[in-house]
Amino acid sequence: MSSDDVARILVVGGGCVGMYTALRLQRTLKQELRQHTAEIIVVDPEPYMTYQPFLPEAAAGSISPRHVVVPLRRVLPDCDVVIGEVTAIDHAERKATISTLAAEEAGAEAMIVAYDELVLAPGSVSRALPVPGLADVGIGFKTVEEAIGLRNHVLEQLDIASSTRDPAVRDAALTFVFVGGGYAGVEALAELEDMARYAVRYYHNVRPEDMKWILVEATDRILPEVGPELGRYAVRELRARNIDVRLETRLESCENRVAQLSDGSRFPTRTLVWTAGVKPHPIVAATKLPLNGRGRLKCTATLQVDGAEHAWSAGDAAAVPDLTAPPPASPDEPPAECAPNAQHAVRQAKVLAENLTAVVRGGQVRNYEHKYVGSVASLGLHKGVAHVYGRKLKGYPAWLMHRVYHLSRVPTLNRKARILAEWTLAGLFKREIVSLGSLENPRAEFELAAGTGRHNETS
Repeated sequence: MSSDDVARILVVGGGCVGMYTALRLQRTLKQELRQHTAEIIVVDPEPYMTYQPFLPEAAAGSISPRHVVVPLRRVLPDCDVVIGEVTAIDHAERKATISTLAAEEAGAEAMIVAYDELVLAPGSVSRALPVPGLADVGIGFKTVEEAIGLRNHVLEQLDIASSTRDPAVRDAALTFVFVGGGYAGVEALAELEDMARYAVRYYHNVRPEDMKWILVEATDRILPEVGPELGRYAVRELRARNIDVRLETRLESCENRVAQLSDGSRFPTRTLVWTAGVKPHPIVAATKLPLNGRGRLKCTATLQVDGAEHAWSAGDAAAVPDLTAPPPASPDEPPAECAPNAQHAVRQAKVLAENLTAVVRGGQVRNYEHKYVGSVASLGLHKGVAHVYGRKLKGYPAWLMHRVYHLSRVPTLNRKARILAEWTLAGLFKREIVSLGSLENPRAEFELAAGTGRHNETS
């Protein structure tokens, strides 16, 4: 308890773990919040939580972008939501420095927030390797802005290809390279290829076979979470759609808009999507709390940071021991850790909130323990793979399970109803293939009128 007898809980990050933890704390600490003996502060640079499993469908136009995000202030009415970025944490003093837009505009000093319990859930960021040219032309796929920007970009490439007679420009516009064979890369490529193949029927001089879709994966298989058999099935399905899947291949360079692969291939392209892994948010390293070899916070099974009282973590930023995994084969082998995915994150958030409630009330904390039930992945409309409870599904049944599972997990009844309504309408009407890339440059028309130039919207 702090000096003014208010237990302050600071939640750094409003993503999956942060939002679900705060949501659960609102219920478990309802009495304390009413009596003003507890306070929950949630800090995130964005005023919403993004449900990332639906990003591929948002990019393909199956779901509206606003329906894959959850407004933090709406679902967390009993929390203090601060839109800003935590730039420093002094856990010895239990103080956090928060930079907000208001402070930047006014030139004022950053906020200093004191806390009693710290929940570090900043999530992860894209892991960009030092590939020449990657920083200049690469496109990520972790945020709703990136998903919608990529959709607009792909449709704009079709416009470019349709309106040029230069074969080099046309070929580069119709070549789409995705690096990374995990969920993000495979699902994004599959959904966007589906969308683009549908869209070209409205272009009189572009055919589906004119497009080149290339998936580059450094290991010998894709979608490792669903197992080797379903991974091989996914490769066969993608190749049957004329998608060039290159295993055991790396991107060596993408300078001058040319993707150079380790097998010697060269592809002029205007679209390079990078989904080759993630790393913990930089704020994790800045806290000086114990980290493992991969830069994640060392946590105990109770989700407390190992060796740091009053500090907690879960999700992508945390290395949580997996109590359901078999013991290591040798003493030198490190114990198994929970995979950094949404299935664990949602369940960890629940246990984390209950343990924080127990600490505030002087109760006993409990361990997090969850046996991984399996994985589902979409390969485009009506296509997918699933490995759940030991059962393997392919094609339409797996795709349907993918939709049902994620619909059940997306937060709030409001979002569930809107997404279900959009899916129903999408089954009755044709796809929307309009590019709204101009939304990324809202002042372009005014700048043109004012004579100050215009953004290059097709770059």
